[in-house]
Amino acid sequence: MVVLASLLPAHGRATAPFGSATKIAIGLVFFLHGAKLPREAVIAGVTHWRLHVLILASTFVLFPVLTLGLAALPGWITPAALAPGLIFLGCLPSTIQSSIGFTAIARGNVAATVASATASNLLGIVITPLLGAALMHTNGGGLSLHSAEAIVFQLLIPFLAGQLLRPWIGSWVSAHSKLLSFVDRGSILMVVYTAFSEAVVGGIWTSVGAADLIRLGLLCAGLLAAVLLITYTAARALRFNKADEITIVFCGSKKSLASGVPMAGVLFPGASLGLVLLPIMIFHQIQLMVSAVIAQQYAERPDDPVTPEHS
Repeated sequence: MVVLASLLPAHGRATAPFGSATKIAIGLVFFLHGAKLPREAVIAGVTHWRLHVLILASTFVLFPVLTLGLAALPGWITPAALAPGLIFLGCLPSTIQSSIGFTAIARGNVAATVASATASNLLGIVITPLLGAALMHTNGGGLSLHSAEAIVFQLLIPFLAGQLLRPWIGSWVSAHSKLLSFVDRGSILMVVYTAFSEAVVGGIWTSVGAADLIRLGLLCAGLLAAVLLITYTAARALRFNKADEITIVFCGSKKSLASGVPMAGVLFPGASLGLVLLPIMIFHQIQLMVSAVIAQQYAERPDDPVTPEHS
């Protein structure tokens, strides 16, 4: 989509239809998330509060602190144009699908991962915009009243509508999860294409070069390495068992592209959206590749003699 938008950006009369279709797709994504997320998944892991507190602290405290620090580095290390995107990356919730998938491969506590990742995404609908507004204000950014209204009408209301209709459509949504996953992916493609079309027309590639992308990749890799090390060390220091440690490492180190791209599409208008999305997309690819290697290493360990539900 980035290449397509760079070569054939939507502009002129095509901009309005693409923009409207993207807004509809974003609302549909959050409606389906509301219909898919079972309330039982949140309730099931509530008793394991130490694990969830640690994961949420990594997601909404550790990450923002680290990305705020990266954004404050000199311009020859962190390009100023990409600093807001790094801060927004730090404010995003954890992933659901990939956290659960890697935890299952690594033979971790899948039930706790479902509960924690679900809670992260539910809280993220509110926390991410508020945290982003607070932190990006210090970096010369900030979110407007229009953005707050967009959050309510494009994110919260569709999500709540999906939750309310879940008793009637939840089973159908679950039965067609593969088909509906194309809605998630399609909306991401639409947001990325629309965002980068505006960014290309606005001159993104004159302000961000190959050297900036390389520096951004190194920053994202360093950020992921730091979070993985801290979550692993914290899980060991607090004496969590191996299954819980795996949940903490995978759930506490992820950032959701599926939630982040639609949220960014609502919160950041115009050409600035393309710059905000770059760190999210690069970090997402790095976290998937690194997590695949770590999950395989965990999976090859000898069977645990005892795997209690809670540590």
